[in-house]
Amino acid sequence: MQPYFFPYLGYFSLIKNTELFVLLDTVQFIRHGWIERNRILKPGTDWQYISVPLKKHSRETLIKETEINNETNWEEKILAQLGHYKKSAPYYYKVINMLNGVFSKPYTSIVELNKDSLKAVCDFLEIKCTISVFSEMNLDLEKINAPDEWALNICKAIGGVDEYWNPKGGMAFFDINKYLTNNINVNFIDQNLKYYNQKRENFEPGLSIIDVMMFNSPEEIRLMLNEFDII
Repeated sequence: MQPYFFPYLGYFSLIKNTELFVLLDTVQFIRHGWIERNRILKPGTDWQYISVPLKKHSRETLIKETEINNETNWEEKILAQLGHYKKSAPYYYKVINMLNGVFSKPYTSIVELNKDSLKAVCDFLEIKCTISVFSEMNLDLEKINAPDEWALNICKAIGGVDEYWNPKGGMAFFDINKYLTNNINVNFIDQNLKYYNQKRENFEPGLSIIDVMMFNSPEEIRLMLNEFDII
C-alpha cells in the first residue's frame, strides 16, 4: 500500500491481519490523495480535511521524493482542528498525547512521517506489526509491466510468501491468475465500517483512524479491525 496519512480503519485492518506490511514509495505521487491528508469530523456537522503541506514538485516526482513544507506550523493547525473533540470524545487527551509524540519529531519526508504515524497508532492500539518502506528493502525486482505486478514482484522478491491481501478496490485491476501461477493466493477484504457513537446526529463512516480512536477504546478498535469479509 502507499503510505497514507492517518488512514481509515480498513488500512489498519490490513496491518493487523498480515505479517508484513510494505509501504510502496517508488511510484508517482498523486496530489490530493490520502498521502498528505485525511478526514475528521467538522464542528457541528459534516467532515473536514486535516493535511500536511508539501513543497512544490514536478508531476513525475516519486512518493519517496516528496517533501513537507515546514514554512507553516501545520502540526499546530491540525491539533487546533481537533480541538472541538474535547467536548465530546472520551479519549481526546490520550489521542492528542499520541499526536504530540509524533509531531515532536521534525520531518522533511512525508514517507517518514506517515511510517512513524502508522507505528504510533499501532502502539496506541497495542497491535504488533512489521512495517517496511519498499525503497529501503533493497529488493531485486523483476520488470514491472502492469500496476498489479508491483505487489506480485515484491512478494516474489521477498520469497516464501503464500498470501497477498488487498482492499476490495484492487479487484478492478488485479489479474489473479498471475498470482496463482506463482503459488500466491490473493485475498480482497471488504471492511465493515460499523457505526460507533460520534456524539452527533449523523454518523460519518470512513474517517481517519484519529476519529475512531477519539470515541473508542483500543480494545474496541481491535475488535473493529477484525470486522471484514474476505472476497
